Amino acid sequence: MNHSNTRILKIDSSARAESSMSRKLAQQLTEQLVAANPGAEVVSRDVSGGLPFVTEEWIGASYTPADQRTEAQNQALALSDSLIEELQAADTLIIAAPMYNFSVPATLKAYIDQICRAQVTFRYTEQGPVGLLENKKAYVVAVTGGTPVNSAADFVSAYMRQVLGFIGIKDVTFINADRIMVDPESILADAQQQIAAATEVAAA
Repeated sequence: MNHSNTRILKIDSSARAESSMSRKLAQQLTEQLVAANPGAEVVSRDVSGGLPFVTEEWIGASYTPADQRTEAQNQALALSDSLIEELQAADTLIIAAPMYNFSVPATLKAYIDQICRAQVTFRYTEQGPVGLLENKKAYVVAVTGGTPVNSAADFVSAYMRQVLGFIGIKDVTFINADRIMVDPESILADAQQQIAAATEVAAA
């Protein structure tokens, strides 16, 4: 990393508080990245309390040119605009993504729906969609209770890689703490080793 103006955006989505493994690992990763780059600024976003779902008004506003939107349309997109500006300003993204019923929490999906905006974070071309958030690094902390990551029942890791790539973030590192209920101590230790290895690469 080694950029004095690096900005890290950390997104938590677990409904749990102190007992959340994804929160703990995401915080450890954040602290180690900051230690590797003392000038880094950290912005934290907790979406666990819920975000508004996309509505017909939101969709209509998003496809209306900015200079033609009504005040109501601007209000419909106000939160989306704010979340996107926060994301655009970040150099590094850390997403804590616990598995809920084989996929990401609904609150994280709601966040993703708010920041995936045509002509803002991606655009369509004759060659297909092009992501507009380039030159960013992302870390996804994937935690599961009993489902192996990259198994047929894992709809977290492939989805997160697809969504991030869709908006232009292709440099993605996964910190996997899967099947945490099977052997918590060894799986936590393994995840911490993954964090150490990832931050060594970032500091290089």
